[in-house]
Amino acid sequence: MKYGLLIRAGFWFSARSLGDWPLLMCCLTLPIFPLAALMTEKWAQRKLIRDHVSILLHIIITTTVLIYPVVVILKCESAVLSGFVLMFIASITWLKLVSFAHTNYDIRVLSQSIEKGATHGSSIDEENIKGPTINSVVYFMLAPTLCYQPSYPRTAFIRKGWVTRQLLKCVVFTGLMGFIIEQYINPIVQNSKHPLKGNFLDAIERVLKLSVPTLYVWLCMFYSFFHLWLNILAELLRFGDREFYKDWWNAKTVEEYWRMWNMPVHKWIVRHIYFPCIRNGLSKGCAILIAFLVSAVFHELCIAVPCHIFKLWAFSGIMLQISSVYANSITKIVYEAESAHCALSLWRPRITCFLPVRLRALSGTRLGSVQKGLR
Repeated sequence: MKYGLLIRAGFWFSARSLGDWPLLMCCLTLPIFPLAALMTEKWAQRKLIRDHVSILLHIIITTTVLIYPVVVILKCESAVLSGFVLMFIASITWLKLVSFAHTNYDIRVLSQSIEKGATHGSSIDEENIKGPTINSVVYFMLAPTLCYQPSYPRTAFIRKGWVTRQLLKCVVFTGLMGFIIEQYINPIVQNSKHPLKGNFLDAIERVLKLSVPTLYVWLCMFYSFFHLWLNILAELLRFGDREFYKDWWNAKTVEEYWRMWNMPVHKWIVRHIYFPCIRNGLSKGCAILIAFLVSAVFHELCIAVPCHIFKLWAFSGIMLQISSVYANSITKIVYEAESAHCALSLWRPRITCFLPVRLRALSGTRLGSVQKGLR
């Protein structure tokens, strides 16, 4: 420990956290938007409003659910962690509401075709075409999934002992993540020059020093959230579908990595972006471009808004992944030998996925420190 023991209780909670109450109130009022979406669907189901009116209302609801937290965060001098949590929850709410509106629109269209006799209702499970209820909406908003369904597979009971063990693991690994950030990452970032203004070799040196601790933080975050927290939530809600990630560590290409490491988002993108684009005549490449564009926008929102820094670093970092996807495709075609393909693809996903994160962390934190007068 070069700088001694730096961990402090104020990393997670301090007197400044009490000033984040506007963000807390904003978070507590977010459930208003799912209720508004439910009322819209109820009106559309009873034919009190036309389909184009319901679509317009859903657009207003989903847009407001993002603008509202952004305005609150920008108006308040809140902690970065508090702002990130609020934007993360707001982004999840947006994704869920889009899926809710899209799926219920498809259900209404299917129900209308059954009424007209264009589709045989005997081949369709009535459980999957029923209208939304308050219980189904509440369960969906709490469930560890981003794709709406009228019903989900459920387990028979809750394993209380298993939940307790997983909660203890979640606390341990979350604490370990905070320790690494406070003990190793913060000193490196705070003692570095701005990477875009200082010596290029110094910037490379700082990035290399950040490599190991940021990798461990990322692994702790992944394990705590995707393996522990989502499974805990699924167990408490008796949610049956537990596929939150696949073996992304065996991915040979960037495209495979992005398909495997975050299954809830991947399923949402496939269902609500990729297939609709293909059905509307767009090419596969164009559909992938739109998917990365949506992902880049939300990465930028979750990073730039809490930090009050709008430099499009997160956006550009995600969009640069597209070149890696196509480069991997070309590599797969040109290099027929499996050994050559594995050797080339072994490095590219790791470099393109983790190097931009460290550069953005180094640049963003230094610029934020200067703007807030910390140095």
